[in-house]
Amino acid sequence: MSEVTTRTVVLGVEYDGSAFHGFQSQKHASNVQDALESAIGRVADEPVRVAAAGRTDAGVHATAQVVSFKTAADRSPDAWRRGVSSLTPETIGIVWSRIVDRAFHARFDAVWRRYVYVYSDAPAKPVIHRNLVAWSDRELAHEPMHAAAQCLLGEHDFSAFRAAGCQSVSPCRRVESVRVERVNGYIAIDIVANAFLLHMVRNIAGALCRVGTGDLSEESFEKLFDARDRTKVPPTAPPQGLYLVGVGYPGLELPITPPPILT
Repeated sequence: MSEVTTRTVVLGVEYDGSAFHGFQSQKHASNVQDALESAIGRVADEPVRVAAAGRTDAGVHATAQVVSFKTAADRSPDAWRRGVSSLTPETIGIVWSRIVDRAFHARFDAVWRRYVYVYSDAPAKPVIHRNLVAWSDRELAHEPMHAAAQCLLGEHDFSAFRAAGCQSVSPCRRVESVRVERVNGYIAIDIVANAFLLHMVRNIAGALCRVGTGDLSEESFEKLFDARDRTKVPPTAPPQGLYLVGVGYPGLELPITPPPILT
């Protein structure tokens, strides 16, 4: 009896998070994982279980989510991309596919993740883009937001920006870069870290928004961060402004794709 050869397939996935209750599989709620596993299983002609680089929350989008799975099915990378895309809802797309070393794991092998949070500060609340950006009813000054955010660089205890339901063992994370810019009329908070706590980016975005409106000074933002007390920090920003735009793996060059409204 011959041994069955298994291989690891890696997919680059984009999705409109407003259509789902998050990435992770859950009963009685629409989610990205179940939709992907159903489509991949049909292409592979066998059950599959995917691992994802980031478990995005309900309403959060991705332009560069990375998932991996093991399979005995022998398909070309293009067949995986086309086949899975044809079987997922219109709110999910497969951007690219690769066949890699069998030891690869989309979550555990990732050394950094990159998120972009997008605010509109237009005078009128967005209608067409209502599920794609967060809205501030006051103008945001991006320069002080950027200056305040620089205290996040390096490895720190991020308890101030950690959701109460976070199950991570440690509140410490390492932020590699953070920028706040005005792009195409929107405010973009671009942050790269080795990993993120539950609601960490949205909590940072909510606090930086207060800096942008002038309700919170740069010094006050840093003091809130250093105090490590979530109850003292401004409310969590809404999910629709958040995008997973890139994931990093040693020796594997993958695309970084900003939110389409910024390009």
